[in-house]
Amino acid sequence: MASGDKPTSFDIAALAGVSQPTVSRALRGDRTVSAATRLRIEAIARQLNYKVDKNASALRRGSTSTLALLFFEDPAPDGSRINPFFLSMLGSILHTCGARGYDLLTSFQQLSADWHVDYEDSRKADGLILLGYGDFDAYSRRLDQLVTQGTHFVRWGSPDPAHPGTVIGCDNFGGGRDAGQHLIDRGRRSIAFLGDASNHYPESRDRYAGLAHALRTASLPVDAGLQVDALSSEASGYDAASRLIARGIAFDAIFAASDMIALGAVRALVESGRSVPRDVALVGFDDIPAASLAQPPLTTIRQDYARAGELLVDMLIRRINRRDTEPALLPPELVVRKSS
Repeated sequence: MASGDKPTSFDIAALAGVSQPTVSRALRGDRTVSAATRLRIEAIARQLNYKVDKNASALRRGSTSTLALLFFEDPAPDGSRINPFFLSMLGSILHTCGARGYDLLTSFQQLSADWHVDYEDSRKADGLILLGYGDFDAYSRRLDQLVTQGTHFVRWGSPDPAHPGTVIGCDNFGGGRDAGQHLIDRGRRSIAFLGDASNHYPESRDRYAGLAHALRTASLPVDAGLQVDALSSEASGYDAASRLIARGIAFDAIFAASDMIALGAVRALVESGRSVPRDVALVGFDDIPAASLAQPPLTTIRQDYARAGELLVDMLIRRINRRDTEPALLPPELVVRKSS
């Protein structure tokens, strides 16, 4: 390379002793290039002050080098309309996109609109990451449409062979089982569940199934009267706990399908004269930032949002590049605080 000439990927290839396509793959974070080779190429690129021309690279590949992240609108206490758990995942998604050479568009999912027209078919983005879904029975029909239209997408949810698309999710059954076992180990015997336990909300359903498994294993009854439907919001949690109390069925613990539901339940319990955890032990799910700040701090099941964000991006890139993908189930972690 002559002095003053702008370095090219061919210059890097010559110095690294690899082909130019290998350089291109390495600089966009392609995992088919070994870690050692990728690090060597990145070091040479920095030494030469080489800058990737993302527009030219995208034109060569027939892509936009952009992913679209679509949030389902959820009630949130800060008015953001985004579930706080997904906000925690956002940083990981942004970081991974940058590391893989992709930009990220963000928007709310519009169930009345055609996502593929708004994003992939209009060449705004190469594929979609979907977070949240509301009633899954209604939502799954939209996913079927995306599959039929050939849209590249991945989503966060409950992995199930019957559900379309590549899914990254948490072991919700295992998390529910761990929450139930923790409460049983604390001496609680009448454990209520606040959350929808139907196929409309498969993640919540699986958490309830895990709790029921823990109860049956301990030879304790699974009382349908101690299950109250609730959506993932503080208001819904408060309403569900109030309805539970009004039923007049004795209970000494609550497992809530989300931290948001649990935080609402605390207020209803306190207003009814019950102390947490003396009278009612409480466990949530997600470990959103507010969980550790609650009074008392909330025992919860933590989901690995950092790994989740990384996997969502990497699986979508694999789909875009027409490589095989498999659903991934991330292990949950019990975080014990003072509410139990």
